Order: sequence, then structure tokens, then C-alpha cells
Amino acid sequence: MTESTAITPLADLAPGTYVLDASHSEVGFVARHAMVTKVRGYFRELEGTITVAEDFAASTATATMQAASIDSGSADRDGHLKSADFFDVENHPVITFASTGIKDVKGEEFTLVGDLTIKGVTRQVELAAEYEGSAQDPFGNIRAGFTARTDVDREDFGLTWNAALETGGVLVSKKVTLTLDLSAIKQA
Repeated sequence: MTESTAITPLADLAPGTYVLDASHSEVGFVARHAMVTKVRGYFRELEGTITVAEDFAASTATATMQAASIDSGSADRDGHLKSADFFDVENHPVITFASTGIKDVKGEEFTLVGDLTIKGVTRQVELAAEYEGSAQDPFGNIRAGFTARTDVDREDFGLTWNAALETGGVLVSKKVTLTLDLSAIKQA
């Protein structure tokens, strides 16, 4: 059996509404721990919509992540991340993103600008994004794939807990890298 490699380029992506397929999408983060290593985690529960316009630069995207779905591979760490020291999931159960613009479209790459809200604090962020292609899956769905990443200062969103290290530095870096790998299904 030959694998098909035919994917639709961004210039030919069909306009319309695409809904995130959470089971084939991932929103992750990376932070430095104790100044010497990286800790990765994910938000396992997410939903969102991408509305592709005729002129791609006029397209929009929204997403909601359940803060309590955070998964860093350590139950103890996840419990701390869910606490008031970090995400305070009891009082701030969702993290949201709403795009405000797309710029610098060059081939399959573009910059996605939008408002990210964490713990009730909204800040504008710019994500370096790339369209990975679209294709029809075996079930007749048109799927579009996108990746994106950005760095944020977690303290800008009220995530200020930290601990000083005896050797200097801090336990958790201020800089956090957010990564997105998204699969979205075109709606009829």
C-alpha cells in the first residue's frame, strides 16, 4: 500500500469553520526546573475553533483549555500547579485564547496574534505558527494541521510562586514555552 503525500497548501485551504479534534491535538508547555533541566506538561482537555477566511490573514481562532487537566507526569507537581500558588483552578478553571490578527504570512508560516487569559489576566501574545497541511481522512473529514509556539513570562499572568536555590537562581523559570500541535476538522 502506498502512502499518499498529497496535502493542500495554505493558499488552497478551504474557507470555513474547523473544530479542534482534541484527541489528535496537544497544547504543551516547557519550563526550566532548578536552572538545570526542563519540565514538560500538557493541558489534556481543550476545545477550539478556527475560522478560515477567503483571505487567510482575516482568519480567526479561539481555544479553551481546562486548567485542571494539566498533566506534567507527576501527580505531586500537578497538584501544586493546580493550587493557588500557580493556576488556582478552583477560582480560574479555564485558560483561553482568542486571536486578534494574523500577520507576516509567508508560504505556510505566519504569526498568530491574540489574547491569552490565565488566572483572569489577559495579555497579548504572538505565536510563530505553521500550517502543516490539510487532507481528507479515511472517514471523509477534511483535516487541517497547525503548529505554533511562543514564549511567555509566567509572572505576567500572576503565576509568581518560586523558591530560591542555595546555589543561586530559582526553582522554576519565569520563561515558559508554549507549544501547540493542532488537528482541526472542517465542519459541513
